[in-house]
Amino acid sequence: MVASECASLSGSAVSTVALPTLAVLELHASTTQIATLAFLGQLPNAVVALPAGALSDRHAKRPQMITADLTAAAALSTIPAAAFAGVLGIGQLYAVAVILGITKIVHGAAAISYLPVLVEPHLLQGANSRLGAASSVADSAGSNAGAALVGAVGTARSLLADVLSYLISALLVWRIRTPEPVAAPAEGRRSLVRDIWEGLRYVAGQPMIRTVIGALSTLSFGLAIMNTYWAYHLFVGLHVSPTAFGVIMGIGGAGSLAGALLAPRIASRIGLGPTIIIGFAVSPLAQVPLLLAGPGLRWQIALAGTLAVQLFWATASGASQRPLRQILCEPRMQAASTTVTAGARPLAAAAAGALVLCLGVRSTLAIGAALQIVPVILLLFSPVRALRDMPVPPSRTAVPRAREGAA
Repeated sequence: MVASECASLSGSAVSTVALPTLAVLELHASTTQIATLAFLGQLPNAVVALPAGALSDRHAKRPQMITADLTAAAALSTIPAAAFAGVLGIGQLYAVAVILGITKIVHGAAAISYLPVLVEPHLLQGANSRLGAASSVADSAGSNAGAALVGAVGTARSLLADVLSYLISALLVWRIRTPEPVAAPAEGRRSLVRDIWEGLRYVAGQPMIRTVIGALSTLSFGLAIMNTYWAYHLFVGLHVSPTAFGVIMGIGGAGSLAGALLAPRIASRIGLGPTIIIGFAVSPLAQVPLLLAGPGLRWQIALAGTLAVQLFWATASGASQRPLRQILCEPRMQAASTTVTAGARPLAAAAAGALVLCLGVRSTLAIGAALQIVPVILLLFSPVRALRDMPVPPSRTAVPRAREGAA
């Protein structure tokens, strides 16, 4: 599973460099088109996550991951084909962004629920840390490879690397032979709507999960506002080249790798809750250089350094809160948390488009950075602050109302 996630993420990192470059520098997308592209790419988070989580709870997860990978590969392959034929337009990027968003949600919902099938609960934090470390290496390598490929073969054709990565990911998932628990017979299952509702109710009623999800959703909204125009600001406002953009992303990936490797040690030394809180607190501070930056190599080095620090703590925090959700939540509950966390991102992209028209790009980025202070306050006045060790899984204590009848 680690190899599969690495293959997928390394290719996606190529797309992270190639797609903004394609939209901004080759298709000359306007600020409104950039916001639309971001909105459509994030829309599946609000629409697909809940059904995907409920379906992941009911059906085998491995076929879902394989299908999602193959669909993503097919969608991405249309971009270099259209570019070769000379018919590539922003409308096709819109369609591919929607499909990639859907496949990412389906794959992610199955993957986050599949790991506990492969790993015992007390090993989840270590497994997530190792998975995060391997993924960070793949992400960093993919970003640098993306920059090199854009320069060597062109933006559109560089996406073929991502197509290949999805195919490799599907093959590696297909080779996993660990049996999954047998799903309940169809006649004994509850309705899909009821599963979704119970997932939402559980998230709202579990204090620890409710706080973490509230903080994640606020942080996600602020970051989504910034990410809508982050690449645009670097390319147009700061005159960063595609190669330099890839190097910045690669250095950030190196910080993410260090955070993943050190996450268990950090959490054991200062506690699980403080690790999560520090990860949130670093994010708004890391945006300050971006808001002050101008063109030039010195600012590019500063941006790369602060991105590395931000992703170091973000990954360490994620390696702590991800197993927390895996222990406390079933798949449909994880999907509910994903929907609450990421469902506002399309609204954030739309808000970013409106803010840019009124205030400009830099002021919009500043608003997105300011919003990231809110989750830090939420966490400081919550049970998460006192959390030192991973909690006991609910199945070993009392069964929450959302799990009644699950047997």
